[in-house]
Amino acid sequence: MLGKKVARFVFIVFLFVSLACSTLSLGTTAAPQQQPPSPPQAQASATSQPAAASTQAPSKYFQEDFNGSFDNWSHFVVDGKSFLVMQSDPSDMTLGIQDGFLVFDLHGAGEWVYSIYNVQTYDDVRVDVNAENRGANNNNVSLICRHTSDGQWYEFNIANNGLYNIYYAHTTADNKIVYSRIADGGSNKIIQGKNTNEYSIVCQGRTLTLYINNIKTRQIDDNEYVLKSGNIGVSVSSFNIVPVTVGFDWVKISQP
Repeated sequence: MLGKKVARFVFIVFLFVSLACSTLSLGTTAAPQQQPPSPPQAQASATSQPAAASTQAPSKYFQEDFNGSFDNWSHFVVDGKSFLVMQSDPSDMTLGIQDGFLVFDLHGAGEWVYSIYNVQTYDDVRVDVNAENRGANNNNVSLICRHTSDGQWYEFNIANNGLYNIYYAHTTADNKIVYSRIADGGSNKIIQGKNTNEYSIVCQGRTLTLYINNIKTRQIDDNEYVLKSGNIGVSVSSFNIVPVTVGFDWVKISQP
């Protein structure tokens, strides 16, 4: 009998301890921790647009060194005998970039070739050029300002023989160029022969000014034609003696 009582007592103690451990275990089970919200994910590519390609326009005032594309310049050719704008380039002339120079290479007489920077228009402007004569001494280097879409412009001609002219030019209905002289003269500052000259023009209001190798050579007011704005450009002309080859190392466009 005593053995049975002892066994029952041990069983009761074991049952009590098991229940207590079970209760303790249930009371100390940690609650699930709430996770912090995940950071928002980047939106799908359908809602995020790629950065647009840069479409920044070329600077209005700059120095063109002719080391890259020539796409911003257009050109036309005037027949020096008829004064008509040619429908196509003569086969004996070339115009293009060579070794960092804009080169006019004219092998025919009476080829007046104009190259116009057609991206920007200017009212008051200064144009400087560095021009190297590589061919015959009988030629014109010209600087253009206020070239308009209907074919009007101011033209400053500097001849390699020491003379200069300032013209107003306009295009007629039959595609002919009419040149009206505003001023002319001569200068001993023009370096003749196969040499390099720097020419500058300023078109400011009605005042037109020509510089030859940094010397102010002529200034005159135009009170008759009064062009107000347009493109700038350069030109080379051949006459009776060829070939005429002129290379522009740079063209600088700036405010007066």
